[in-house]
Amino acid sequence: MFCGVDVGKGEHHACALDRSGKRLHDRALPNDEAALVGVLSGLAGHGPVLVVVDQPASIGALVIAVARSLGIAVAYLPGLAMRRIADLHPGEGKTDARDAYVIADAARTMPHTLRRVGTDDETLAELGVLAGYDDDLAAQSTRLTNRLRDALLHIHPALERLLGKHIDRGGVLDLLAAAPTPPALRELGQAGIAEVMRPRSPRLCRTLPAKILTALDTQTVVVPGTAAFGRVITGVAAQLRDVHLERADLATDLEARLEAHPLAQVLTSMPGIGVRTAIKILTIVGDGTAFPTAGHLAAYAGLSPVTRRSGSSIKGETRSQRGHHALKSALFLSAFASLSDPASRAYYDRKRAAGKRHNAALICLARRRIDVIYAMLRDHKPYQHPTPNNPEQTTAAA
Repeated sequence: MFCGVDVGKGEHHACALDRSGKRLHDRALPNDEAALVGVLSGLAGHGPVLVVVDQPASIGALVIAVARSLGIAVAYLPGLAMRRIADLHPGEGKTDARDAYVIADAARTMPHTLRRVGTDDETLAELGVLAGYDDDLAAQSTRLTNRLRDALLHIHPALERLLGKHIDRGGVLDLLAAAPTPPALRELGQAGIAEVMRPRSPRLCRTLPAKILTALDTQTVVVPGTAAFGRVITGVAAQLRDVHLERADLATDLEARLEAHPLAQVLTSMPGIGVRTAIKILTIVGDGTAFPTAGHLAAYAGLSPVTRRSGSSIKGETRSQRGHHALKSALFLSAFASLSDPASRAYYDRKRAAGKRHNAALICLARRRIDVIYAMLRDHKPYQHPTPNNPEQTTAAA
């Protein structure tokens, strides 16, 4: 049976179909454990059940946890795929009942549209939560950095050009939080600036204060609103400093938790895969058993080329625009980071020599590295550097 659940904050809607498409259950379902156990255990009493949700996190987390506690398989139907499938069904209305039916029918008739839901392993669950928090902090850091640069550029372009190169340094953020405007910086003087910066930027405080005063002397005009921008710069610099401190503390926690996973050393042994990339792979791909081949994993990540052919005028292969974008981004950046490795650089150079542009060559490298990552996860073996006798070898299983 296929149970589609259109999740909601206080109440879901569940629709269960058998293999022939007959409705076995179709009603509202409260978002509490007792109600979920009652409905899912009742369905399981008739045979194997697959529960499919349209949102695996937040409001859908309890559904998944209850289903797993009952030994019921769980899958996820992405929202974009669901909307496209819904267009194939008659009617234009959008209700929870219709959405739940669409989810269940997609699971019954188009199982290839489903995606795996992250494992219930406690270590991976914790890594997934903390990695998501780290992503939020990274986005917040980017937003605050851009806001801080904009404010500095408004009141003193020369100062922004100088400090922009060091805007993420702790001592610079301490300085901007303490003296956000040109008059405040002049009042501190070279010795005062160095004193504020010294605790967290001991090396930079030796050279930057003099450069700051030189930059300040290039502008004598005071831009209107400078005092108000000073309030903004003080607040944003303090927030950005706190975000950086939180990310640094979180990175230590993530690394410690990652080391507890048996596949951590396997993944990080490969050039270009660090702590955050390894966490991204583990939380999305798991141990790789959900994918029959490396090609399936590449298609899931959106790194497999898409063939385009129509008549005699359109022939060729193009880059896929689908796939798991977070995984694709992680693998792409990992391939870029691996260019310092001789084997990866040699493959990248061959693709460039064949006429491919930089990004296209990196995508080819990322696709090739998926074969290696898949073999490493499958065999639980760390990366093996190519030997002189076999330069094409990347792992024992490749």
